[in-house]
Amino acid sequence: MPIRPHHHLHLLPLLTFLLLTLSNPPSALADCECGYIASTTNRSAHPTLLFTDLLETDFTRLAPGAGADNSHHPPYDEDGIWTRGHTGWARQAFNVSRERARGEYGEVFDVGNVRVVEGGEGVGLELVVRSGVVDGMVAGAELDTERLDLRWGTFRAVMKVSRVRGTCAAFFWYFNDTQEIDMEFLSQDFNPSNGSYPVNLVLQSREAALAGYDAAQTGNFVRTDLPFDPTTSFHEYRIDYLPGRVFFYADGALLAAMDGPAVPSSPGHLILQHWSNGNPRWSGGPPAEDAALVVRSVKAYFNSSLGQRQRDWENRCRDPAAPGAVCVIPDVTPGELGAADWFFSDQGNMTNNQTTTTFEQSEGSRLKQLWWLTVGWLLLGAKSNTRGAICSDHPIHSASRKQTGKDDGYEQRRH
Repeated sequence: MPIRPHHHLHLLPLLTFLLLTLSNPPSALADCECGYIASTTNRSAHPTLLFTDLLETDFTRLAPGAGADNSHHPPYDEDGIWTRGHTGWARQAFNVSRERARGEYGEVFDVGNVRVVEGGEGVGLELVVRSGVVDGMVAGAELDTERLDLRWGTFRAVMKVSRVRGTCAAFFWYFNDTQEIDMEFLSQDFNPSNGSYPVNLVLQSREAALAGYDAAQTGNFVRTDLPFDPTTSFHEYRIDYLPGRVFFYADGALLAAMDGPAVPSSPGHLILQHWSNGNPRWSGGPPAEDAALVVRSVKAYFNSSLGQRQRDWENRCRDPAAPGAVCVIPDVTPGELGAADWFFSDQGNMTNNQTTTTFEQSEGSRLKQLWWLTVGWLLLGAKSNTRGAICSDHPIHSASRKQTGKDDGYEQRRH
């Protein structure tokens, strides 16, 4: 059969395209592939302020059987609370003795005190402190992130604290008792008559431990009044934990900055907590009626301390300067909470491999493998079609593929 050069010429554009593709693979497989940056930080001055991972949780979607199709909202346990998975939260159950609690009573944390609120303005997740004392203990609530690798980050919680006197509501980052960053709200200190609503900003450190965990005796304690009533509506409270420095915000307004040796240097996790132990100098209480801290959402943008997560970032981030490779985190501003209800996880292509999942293989790795597999098969197909056009009129039969890769099965691992 004579050679038919016109078929060969038709393949030149395809071969040219493939050669260009091989030498210049796609610069971005997804938006935000290099991470996220807070608008108040300077990426060029300090590269570690580029946050590579995220954890976003919208607790308003927590209702039994609802919201299972949301990417940042994995499956529920039997009570409708999300408590499992790499990006999940876990309700805590433990006791603290009166002596260790340093109060008039001990504390008991019960998973039943973390519950979903459906409908109305208070929709979200409630952390309840029970009224009264049972066996010398006051019942409270705690919810922790399962990930323990949160190091350098901006952490934001949208909450409404209780007006009932005698509790401590807290949003904090924690490694141990001497590496802890707290925002604590003492309801007994709220004074509606003069509009005084203080928040306590604390770095627990070795120095504080030597002072009996009284951080007020150190230079790492600030008590400042909020410019609003935190018990009547939701507000965003934010901690920026950076190398050697910590910043505290409320509704996007800076409340305080702390630096020095008391700033933690370890990875840790986030905790939401509501408790009382009768200590008149702190929580007061117990409350005369059940009191609830309501949490609407938590967002964490951070750098992981895990080597695998760092390698994942290196593999997916081709060029931090490329358009869309780095995304600015929308900020809440005083009087405008709209950004609090915006999630990267809802956008479809802004979180690929930035948050761990139960998949054994990372999304970014699968996308890259799919890309090169596609190019490889196009080349193989082009080569086969070239031979067919030159040598024969017979149809080309593709060889069968052998499955060699691992299945995308699920693997439950806890960091």
